[in-house]
Amino acid sequence: MDILLTHGPMLVIIAGVVGFFMAWGIGANDVANAMGTSVGSKALTIKQAIIIAMIFEFAGAYLAGGEVTSTIRKGIIDAAYFVDSPELLVFGMISALFAAATWLLIASILGWPVSTTHSIVGAIVGFAAVGVSVDAVEWAKVIGIVGSWIVTPLISGIIAFIIFNSAQKLIFDTDNPLVQAKRYVPIYMFLAGFVLALVTIKKGLKHLGLDIGSGEGFLYAFIVAAFVALIGKIFINRLKFDETAAKKTHYANVEKVFAVLMIVTACAMAFAHGSNDVANAIGPLAAVVSIVGNEGQIAAKSAIAWWILPLGGFGIVAGLALFGHRVIATIGNGITHLTPSRGFAAELAAACTVVIASGTGLPISTTQTLVGAVLGVGMARGIAAINLTVVRNIVVSWVVTLPVGAGLSILFFWGMVAIFT
Repeated sequence: MDILLTHGPMLVIIAGVVGFFMAWGIGANDVANAMGTSVGSKALTIKQAIIIAMIFEFAGAYLAGGEVTSTIRKGIIDAAYFVDSPELLVFGMISALFAAATWLLIASILGWPVSTTHSIVGAIVGFAAVGVSVDAVEWAKVIGIVGSWIVTPLISGIIAFIIFNSAQKLIFDTDNPLVQAKRYVPIYMFLAGFVLALVTIKKGLKHLGLDIGSGEGFLYAFIVAAFVALIGKIFINRLKFDETAAKKTHYANVEKVFAVLMIVTACAMAFAHGSNDVANAIGPLAAVVSIVGNEGQIAAKSAIAWWILPLGGFGIVAGLALFGHRVIATIGNGITHLTPSRGFAAELAAACTVVIASGTGLPISTTQTLVGAVLGVGMARGIAAINLTVVRNIVVSWVVTLPVGAGLSILFFWGMVAIFT
């Protein structure tokens, strides 16, 4: 306790710096989840994607990041073990942020899309298990997260496979793709509007304190989807294409419609991601500020100081601007060749998986969800369409994320204990 009274302000400043570093890592690595497919399919240039992502990620983080956050992210450790020595939880949270951010920096330099959630969870598990007690960790939740490495990419891959194949059969493999596009694209727009409205309600607006129940959420999503489909139908019917042109020209025109759809999808995913994943940086930081401010008392939830949300938002934007292009290139170009229709199938599948996970409580990584969806689109065209070397590197990076985060966190934790005690 004396440590917190003596060094409290210094610990808050250190936590703020490493919290910004963690948010920077989220921006550098995770934002590719929203924009990678748009860039890979040439719907957006890398500069356009970064500017759009900056706006929507910051809006999500700042406007819907939440006024209150769980003191311990994902309930992964038992706070009871820290009641008598709250300074260990402060050291641990700072170490976890520094460890996860360091791993995200390394992964981003290498262009590996890794999970920021798994990075911070691994780091928290590391300092708690080795620095405090093995029993302090809720191992069942850790096992659930490890299981999600297989489950979430599989779900999103299957959904992407189905969406892509349906578009091929209903539109692209027909005698008149443009006529079929005018008939079926509004249906895809309805589905996209419905799923993205649910993602925004469940992953974004829930942080604003709006108590929207499941029934209400589905009703609002249905209204939004119907509106989107109607606007889409009017827009598509107004498009004038040369009916006598070669089929290749028809394909190109249909792809332009999907490109517009995908940009809208990417914006909604960026907003939802900013609102949800900023907690990986500000949750541990808010915990440190709360514990120091309350003289060692550990609350289950902690109010977020006014400066924490903007710090998280600016950190995400800075990381995205400086390093975001590397991981965007991996997801957009490295796994398989994407067109707007393929990218749309992947984005929509990822959004569907997020909704399924929210409804079932399945632990989820947006990174693994989108990579699985892109793989699903690639598999629909055959195994030869997938760059297996890139996929192997991505899978290896997923497997090592938890242990690397844990190992770095242990080292930083011991360093902080040595310095401050």
